[in-house]
Amino acid sequence: MSKMWISDSVRYIGVEDTTLDLFESQYPVPNGVTYNSYVILDEKVVVMDTVDERATEQWFDNLKAELAGRPVDYLVVSHMEPDHAANIKRFAEMYPEAKIVGNVKTFGMIGQFFDLDLAGRQVTVKEGDTLSLGSHTLQFVMAPMVHWPEVMVTYESSEKILFSADGFGRFGMLSYDGEWTDEAARYYLNIVGKYGVQVQALLKKASALDIAMICPLHGAVLKDNLGYYIGLYQTWSSYAAEKHGVLVAYASIHGHTAAAAKEMAQMLTEAGEETEIVDLSRTDVSDAVRKAFYYDRVVLACATYDGGIFPCMEEFLSHLKSKNYQKRKFGLIENGSWAPMAAKIMRQTLESMKEIEIVEPVVTIRSAMNAASAAKMQELVAAMR
Repeated sequence: MSKMWISDSVRYIGVEDTTLDLFESQYPVPNGVTYNSYVILDEKVVVMDTVDERATEQWFDNLKAELAGRPVDYLVVSHMEPDHAANIKRFAEMYPEAKIVGNVKTFGMIGQFFDLDLAGRQVTVKEGDTLSLGSHTLQFVMAPMVHWPEVMVTYESSEKILFSADGFGRFGMLSYDGEWTDEAARYYLNIVGKYGVQVQALLKKASALDIAMICPLHGAVLKDNLGYYIGLYQTWSSYAAEKHGVLVAYASIHGHTAAAAKEMAQMLTEAGEETEIVDLSRTDVSDAVRKAFYYDRVVLACATYDGGIFPCMEEFLSHLKSKNYQKRKFGLIENGSWAPMAAKIMRQTLESMKEIEIVEPVVTIRSAMNAASAAKMQELVAAMR
């Protein structure tokens, strides 16, 4: 375990996982992931969430080491997703005197996951309820659909700590020294991105709290410059772009569509636009989604395939739609040797999203780019400005 100092009374008991290949069976985590958990030692002892079953033994060892023989009075369950809640039953059996703290929806889900009798041990809380531990007081704030319906966050008022559930989480080990924003954005936009309205509601509640530290269920504890992190969440959850620039995302079979996409990126750069290009066949979709949210404009270049669009483009657009992607300007480039269909199908998907502008002209390439299609691309560059 990498030790993380929280405070004299609040101890980190989470576990790092370097062996997981796909988070939620779909997102690559080359820098690992943490399952964060905390224990507050006061007159009463409270454990803040359990961990994934992959980390069970290490977590119990960490907990026992910090307890040093003390009993546990409460387990607070912020979120019932199995990477945090997998050990509720084993914990309840190991610490039979401990009460389980959750909301009405929490206990409904506990009954779905576990055959567990909690008669006399349930502490059901609602918005604004508090729990005194001695010198520490917990205040419970409901966060429905951020990103499950039972989610709640907990504010500890004496040390001004927000236990933020999956909010402000990040892929990567505690020791990961890359830019926080990169892996936090990929985590948020792909997992919570659909629920911007609900995140905005939670941020409004949090703005009334005096927060000095944020303790999420994944990634680093945030202690400094909290306004920066909260500001990013305001941007992401309102579906605003972080950068005035253009993402060129392409799906190419034999290379001709790729050549057109690269030419388009070059034209945009020469026109003074900040531009990034992504090969959807070779970029994980979670990274492509993060980049699409980053920029305020996107050009899609896609080959027609079996009367539809090339699969990696289809997957990319499907993910964007499922994450409630909106408020962007798009340009379209299609390729087809005999029956170009890509632009029509991409347009149909984009038009099902909110506040999407599709500019003209749509560029059609017949097999390979030529002078006529290059001229149309220059027109598209002007339209994207």
